[in-house]
Amino acid sequence: MTPVLELQQVSKQYGEFHALTDINLTLHEGEIMGLLGHNGAGKTTTMKLVLGVISASQGEVRLFGESPTGPQADMLRRRMGYLPENASFYNQLSGREVLDYFGKLKGVATGAQSELLERVGLSHAADRRVKTYSKGMRQRLGLAQALLGYPKLLMLDEPTAGLDPTATHEFYEILTELRQQGTSVLISSHVLPGIEKYIDSIAILGAGRLLAVGTPEALGQQAQLPLLMRVHGSWPDVDWRQQFSEQDVALLHVNGTRLELSTPLQNKLPVMRTLLAQPAVQDIELIPPSLDDLYAHYNPPRVPSK
Repeated sequence: MTPVLELQQVSKQYGEFHALTDINLTLHEGEIMGLLGHNGAGKTTTMKLVLGVISASQGEVRLFGESPTGPQADMLRRRMGYLPENASFYNQLSGREVLDYFGKLKGVATGAQSELLERVGLSHAADRRVKTYSKGMRQRLGLAQALLGYPKLLMLDEPTAGLDPTATHEFYEILTELRQQGTSVLISSHVLPGIEKYIDSIAILGAGRLLAVGTPEALGQQAQLPLLMRVHGSWPDVDWRQQFSEQDVALLHVNGTRLELSTPLQNKLPVMRTLLAQPAVQDIELIPPSLDDLYAHYNPPRVPSK
């Protein structure tokens, strides 16, 4: 099956500045990919290449098997939805009028606007002018605009900016529904908490280069990051250092009722057996490496030169 999106050895230069260098990415039908990186990493440049707003200096970009800057560009854009980081609209128009306007530009028949406004939680403000909307409401309207025409590829640049926790949860629920319907999603973000359980794969960019790409599970195994364990109970006389003297364990916190340790992932079962052998242990919490941990591993913070 032809990938929805494919970048092969793609580079983009502006004079002497290398915005992207040798990027290889593939996005399949019904896949949600997180495009992660600090500001300036190349995320927005990647999206502009897919949109056909700019052309690659080297390499090839394929959207549904076609070039986004080729003769099929207009047709391809009608199969896409895009939400920029800072969505702005005509302040004097109402939310409904904004969707009517963008629907006409996209060739979408009127009628779906009310459904979309309800879907993003704006039906109560559909006929209010956009200038009365909060930042979060404008972001919801931007998402509704991106969903016009039931796109097969949805590209979202920092989509949860300005959304409260409830709206953020509702947003990810919509993405889950879209994935089940076969829509592919490329979501750019540098805000990692909350995103990991909704994405299928991640691509980490740094200084215009692809540092890592794959499923979170595969990248976690590759990184060999330690597993954190939090143990609760009551053990006034247990010497935990002696208990783990022959195992690769780092004790992070120990007192009479709480133990916190880290160990290589492959060492989980032996450590669990040691813990469960102690009747004083009442509860064990396993905390695998988070998306933040993976990101920090593959894209460590730079130490400024003196």
